[in-house]
Amino acid sequence: MEAQAYRGYCLENVAAHYDVVLICGAEPTWEREFLLDWEVADPTDQAALSAAGRALAERHELAGVMTWTEWYLVPVARLARQLGLRTTAPEALQGCRNKSTSRVLFARHGVPSAASVSVATKGEAADAAQRVGYPVVLKPASHAASIGVIRVNAPDELPGAYAFAAQAAGQGVESTRVLVEEYLDGPEVSVECVTYRGQTTVVAVTRKTVGMPPFFEELAHVVDASDPLLATVAPVAVAALDALGVSDGVSHVEMRLVDGRPHLIEVNARIAGDMIGHLVHLATGVDLARAAADIACGQAPDLTPTRSQAAAIRLIYPAYSGTLTARHVDAEFAARADWLERVCFQRQAGDQLVLPPQGDMFSARIGFLITTGPTAADAQARATEAYRHLTIQLTPSVPA
Repeated sequence: MEAQAYRGYCLENVAAHYDVVLICGAEPTWEREFLLDWEVADPTDQAALSAAGRALAERHELAGVMTWTEWYLVPVARLARQLGLRTTAPEALQGCRNKSTSRVLFARHGVPSAASVSVATKGEAADAAQRVGYPVVLKPASHAASIGVIRVNAPDELPGAYAFAAQAAGQGVESTRVLVEEYLDGPEVSVECVTYRGQTTVVAVTRKTVGMPPFFEELAHVVDASDPLLATVAPVAVAALDALGVSDGVSHVEMRLVDGRPHLIEVNARIAGDMIGHLVHLATGVDLARAAADIACGQAPDLTPTRSQAAAIRLIYPAYSGTLTARHVDAEFAARADWLERVCFQRQAGDQLVLPPQGDMFSARIGFLITTGPTAADAQARATEAYRHLTIQLTPSVPA
């Protein structure tokens, strides 16, 4: 359900211009209407992925290979190399995936970033936090989607926070270590970039609403085609991609503005999640999914804007942990709000929703809504209005 809700537009947009063959971990379901062929294999298993790629190459003339899934970046780049197809070097993508490596490269190339110390024990984390200075942020060195990321304001909070971050870090492939980092105090944004043969074009900037402290959960995003912040963040985003050696593809570069100056959080060398790529399409007309496919096939992407408006997404969460009993949007309101682009529910009545620290935000997320408007302020105000027309009911969890 999540794959269709959040990545369905990517597959649909690519399939509108290319014949698509897919390697997936299970038999495709909703994807089939967009596919010419497929192989079932675990994309994180390099040997299985390579065998599936060779099998498809025997049946079809492959022009390119790509992924929009964070966990698959390095194996898919290796597959592209094996098939003689265009890709950013797997070593560069490993640097993107391992945030500790990223910090080293940012420092080496003079890209403004957070002070960061890699640790493997609670004691090392406590020492690092004293050196960096509270508040600090603990995060897995190799993960995604803000999983395991937590702010620590004082030494007495560190043991519990380290256990939280370390549990998530243990699932990492590129690294199982935890980073203790300087807290960057300022608004968070992401920069949506397209790199072709080493030349990067900044397409859009996404302004984020982050909340639910001490966690860093992204609650909403807005993209405005005419955002004046683009000129400020673009040079730093390009410098970060150059420092990591990203040569080809679509990237989602996260940063915070400290006293108005950009500081890097991380580089995700794939299309952004949370429907941000779709927001970019609605706001600017630039299709990032197609751009990624074009680049994978060795073609220069068309990044000419054809729209100039704003689009916003509001993510829907429960107020507390419990069992979802009802969720719907007022049908009469939705019918007359032509700026309400979509409402999507990813959880059903009867589902258990568990917020952190016992659960995680993504599995507790009920869905999202997307609105458009002439400006960011209009799109965000409309998202707030649409949110008021939602009905969300839960039965609270009983404490153990």
